[in-house]
Amino acid sequence: MKWFLRMAALILIWSLSWSIYKVTLNYTPPLLFSAMRCLIGGVFLTLFIWKTRNRIKWRKNWIIYLNAGILNMALFFGFQTAGLNLVPSGLFSVIVYFQPILVGFFSWLWIGEIMTISKVVGLILGFIGVISVSAEGFSGNISVFGVILGLLSALSWALGTIYVKKNANQVDSLWMVALQCLIGGIFLSGASLFTESWTSITWNGTYLFGLAFGSIFGITISWILYVWLVKTGDPSVVATYTFSVPLLAVMIGTLILGEPFTIYLLLGIVLIVASIYLVNKKPVPIRENESTEYQSA
Repeated sequence: MKWFLRMAALILIWSLSWSIYKVTLNYTPPLLFSAMRCLIGGVFLTLFIWKTRNRIKWRKNWIIYLNAGILNMALFFGFQTAGLNLVPSGLFSVIVYFQPILVGFFSWLWIGEIMTISKVVGLILGFIGVISVSAEGFSGNISVFGVILGLLSALSWALGTIYVKKNANQVDSLWMVALQCLIGGIFLSGASLFTESWTSITWNGTYLFGLAFGSIFGITISWILYVWLVKTGDPSVVATYTFSVPLLAVMIGTLILGEPFTIYLLLGIVLIVASIYLVNKKPVPIRENESTEYQSA
């Protein structure tokens, strides 16, 4: 029961975040908002795990933390927040969740994971799904640049996931999250200095709530939950449950923000969710007695 409650909390946080960030961006520049979320969230998480600081091993692992911070935080959140400013939150979440499909492809390409028929079909369905949700962009109803930023966000997240997966045995998982938040936040802060201004922030209740939610729940609590769930369960099961995030995000965006819900978006959601399931589906192992019967035949 505890596992399912934590899984439900994670899904709820991730689903709500898209609409909350969408509203908050009316009062803050996107890169600066991303930077502050990463930095504040990184500080909170650091305080939470400070007693285990001997696991950092900075001299040995600094390059891993640096690369993960650039891919999983600086580029991922930078593209994500900038794109969310241009595209409805529900649609944008669907595009970003093209990430598991890319992870499936990159895992086959660089890590040597088996490319099954279901994965091939999943990749094809995912590609068609992205075209479907992007269709209105090419008709002028949705920002094409926003769709591109969503795909770049998914790409950087996928590359970061593969990079962390390849180096997972060398670093502590929670310290990886904390340090990549801090490093990513520093890079985003530097980028915002050249393109944005602190004076553009409207310090009202909506902005402060969005910043607090993003820092405490969107980064600190959600990542603690995610790492705990992956460690105590099957990662593929966790991935299966998180398929519901873009669906809930679309529903929340439609009901609360009045965002459009079109047939192209519905088709794209169905195709992308089916794609994510197929890409993450484990091949059914052949039981020993079945294998023996096949060989004797």
